[in-house]
Amino acid sequence: MLNNLLKDYKIVLGSNSPRRKQFLTELGIDFTVRASDIDETYPVELTGAQITDFIAKAKADAIELQHDNEIIITSDTTVWNNNLSLGKPESREEAYVMLKSLCGHEHEVISSVCLKSRNKTTLFHCTTKVCFANLSDQALYFYIDTYKPYDKAGAYGIQEWIGLVGIDKIEGSYTNIVGLPTKELVDELLQFIK
Repeated sequence: MLNNLLKDYKIVLGSNSPRRKQFLTELGIDFTVRASDIDETYPVELTGAQITDFIAKAKADAIELQHDNEIIITSDTTVWNNNLSLGKPESREEAYVMLKSLCGHEHEVISSVCLKSRNKTTLFHCTTKVCFANLSDQALYFYIDTYKPYDKAGAYGIQEWIGLVGIDKIEGSYTNIVGLPTKELVDELLQFIK
């Protein structure tokens, strides 16, 4: 269905994320990948969705439009916990510290998406609340050593083992936690092409 509605457009996913690729495929959208490798540093005064908005737009701005009918889709996700943005951990110990800080608390997962064509740019974000269970150090290290979540914001993927044993409750979009708010993306894409 979406391919019919988007038949006059070339969709470009500006990401190498396997999860984002999988979601677009499952939505039935034909797309090509043209990712940019940008410096994801952001101004220190930004908080929450301001951070992901800034990075998602920077990713889109770094990708050159090659055809008049292209729509570029870029996204950025962070875990927002205790007024801190938890990005991707760089070590086993950093992953442990991140996960430990989430245990027994509620945090937010924020994803921003930027849609860009020759004529316009749309930026939107989605926030999901996640209640994390109190997990033992043994469970946290098992997860880190087995799943190596170094490519995931907040050091976890809800679709993995830790999501099965460590999430008490979510409020909002599940796909947003995985890295792309699919319902919101479809709604915004359909508005974008009107």
